[in-house]
Amino acid sequence: MVKRAGQGPPARRAETTRGAPPRSRFTTAVRSARLWLQELGGYTIALLTVAVAVVAAVAVTGYFLSRAETGRRPPDTGARSSEDVDACLLTGEDGITAGTTAAQVWQGMRDASLRTHARVSHVPVTGEQSPAGARRSLDGLLRRSCDVVLAAGTLEVQAAERAAPLHRTVDFVLVGDGDGDGDGGNGSRGTGSARPAGSGGNSGNITFARPGDGLRAEVAGAVERRIAARG
Repeated sequence: MVKRAGQGPPARRAETTRGAPPRSRFTTAVRSARLWLQELGGYTIALLTVAVAVVAAVAVTGYFLSRAETGRRPPDTGARSSEDVDACLLTGEDGITAGTTAAQVWQGMRDASLRTHARVSHVPVTGEQSPAGARRSLDGLLRRSCDVVLAAGTLEVQAAERAAPLHRTVDFVLVGDGDGDGDGGNGSRGTGSARPAGSGGNSGNITFARPGDGLRAEVAGAVERRIAARG
């Protein structure tokens, strides 16, 4: 009689199968990963190792750079940056033609912009040169959310001085003597310093700058003070 190896009583084999410990999912995953790595070549494994190392290095470097940048960033005090401030000039129909008072005002505004980084722009009164026309042009500037409004010219100064009490959040710098008599935008008379807001019974948000040789510097200083006060 030939006895076949590996065969045993059926009851014994069933008992052995029932007694074997079950495979855990973790063990199965580890064995699968091992088989996968064995199928890959050594060169491929080396590339994967280098890629993982590079990714880890980039992540660590980015983390420390962000921490360093956060440490250098000044605290946010909630103050508005001067770069977000708009200063707008309203002139007569001649605009900022060379030799006019409006041209000096514009130069002063640009000087202030260089030091504060505020945005500056100028708009002439077009069409009808009248109080109504000046008011329409001024209303356009106010709708554009100009923070500091400058006016050069009799009609323009009159319109701005009347509008100032109605727009308390806007600062006005008016070229004239404070009596609604701007020089028309092309004259040059006398010298003098800017008269601060609150003087002469104005609404408190007006500064008057008198035309003259020092007008450019006076306008620059007045605009800078207004911008600083808004911060």
